[in-house]
Amino acid sequence: MMHTLNRLALLLLIPVAAIAQDAAPPVPQTPLEWAYALNTPGIPPFVPEGPQRVPGSDLEFTFANPRNLYAPPDWHPGDHPPMPPIVAQGRNPGVFACGYCHLPNGQGRPENASLAGLPADYIVQQMRDYRAGLRTSSEPQHGPANNMRAVGANATPEEVEEAAAYFSSLKPVKWIRVVETDTVPETVVSGWMYIEKEGGGMEPIGNRIIEMPEDLHRTELRDARSGFVAYVPVGSIARGKALAESSDGRTPCAACHGADLKGLGPVPALAGRSPSYLARQLYDFQSGSRKGLWSPLMADVVAGLTTEQIVDLTAYLASLDP
Repeated sequence: MMHTLNRLALLLLIPVAAIAQDAAPPVPQTPLEWAYALNTPGIPPFVPEGPQRVPGSDLEFTFANPRNLYAPPDWHPGDHPPMPPIVAQGRNPGVFACGYCHLPNGQGRPENASLAGLPADYIVQQMRDYRAGLRTSSEPQHGPANNMRAVGANATPEEVEEAAAYFSSLKPVKWIRVVETDTVPETVVSGWMYIEKEGGGMEPIGNRIIEMPEDLHRTELRDARSGFVAYVPVGSIARGKALAESSDGRTPCAACHGADLKGLGPVPALAGRSPSYLARQLYDFQSGSRKGLWSPLMADVVAGLTTEQIVDLTAYLASLDP
């Protein structure tokens, strides 16, 4: 079965940071450079040639432009309910297809949020916060966050409700394999995610988390069955568990997010989520860039967190089953 995606890039609607691959190297504006993963200049965009297929799908797609935010491929339509138009195609101009970044199964990628199974009320509130300018990024060059602000400003309440109902109906799956290690492959950043540097070797992981596709080609083709691996420092999972369960009340995660950290009422789940995403949110709360309705609940929790503690805590949370 052949599908042709006519992908003419609407460059005026995409933040300059998202397309300027040949500009001068970006200067990160946060101490968590690894979490915000700014694109490395000079990396050529991924352009698959000819018809493409992925394992487990009988569909075939030809891509004129693989970064068209209004036409994500749906390789596995049987894996999820029918997508509403706002998720499948978005609305041109300014409201990108939710399924492009967050994928049809809602699992998302390191540069954005996993939406599968989140409470609909929570998703709706986050979009209100984006629209009101209350939810921003500590790193102004982070393209995905800029895109979300644009969508928040342009999406109608009805579109937000439809997307929220869809994603909240999905069941999250184990999507990220967490591996403790002292060394990681040398990397560059393309499409706001880490990929192996061509001809690169290994380097110390240091005090950071490196989250990468398990299969780069399938990830670039937006295959919603191909997940990620997160390399974390040795010992970070155990340290993060101790921090999350600390009895001194510094990080009372379970009090709000549930005993199993899988969410409680309108409060989102933490278990099994991208450590890169979680680290960005903790730092955004800490810096005051995220000031939404429920952000005061996080203020005291994140105030004293060090970079090392953010690494440990997010490594542990990512290692849990969703």
